[in-house]
Amino acid sequence: MSNITIFHNPECGTSRNTLEMIRNSGNEPTIIYYLDTPPSHDELVKLIADIGITVQALLRKNVEPYEQLGLAGGQFTDEQLITFMLQHPILINRPIVVTPMGTRLCRPSEVVLDILPEPQKRAFSKEDGEKVVDNAGKRLI
Repeated sequence: MSNITIFHNPECGTSRNTLEMIRNSGNEPTIIYYLDTPPSHDELVKLIADIGITVQALLRKNVEPYEQLGLAGGQFTDEQLITFMLQHPILINRPIVVTPMGTRLCRPSEVVLDILPEPQKRAFSKEDGEKVVDNAGKRLI
């Protein structure tokens, strides 16, 4: 059983890279496909608090519901924004990773390296070819 959880969107390169860095540390995380299974209200509030960011910082802005709902104006309360995120999970920025060492919004994907309990096992490059970890498992960026 894994002690690492990723809120994952397989359509997102950043999310895929983050998942592969978790696996490169020798861990198979619990994968929550949050678009299909969004967190509950209480889970989302806890994730935001554990990450240590504002609700607005977790709000994904470059998706259709953001424009349709008029979320750019700043007129909504945190509670209203959370409600919108739960109604439209695509508004939740990702990937979010939870480990015994902390919870992070892993943007960029290498942020996950700060909270993985085990080091990288081998070299790792992102899908775009950017090298993140060398052959000795040392972080490059």
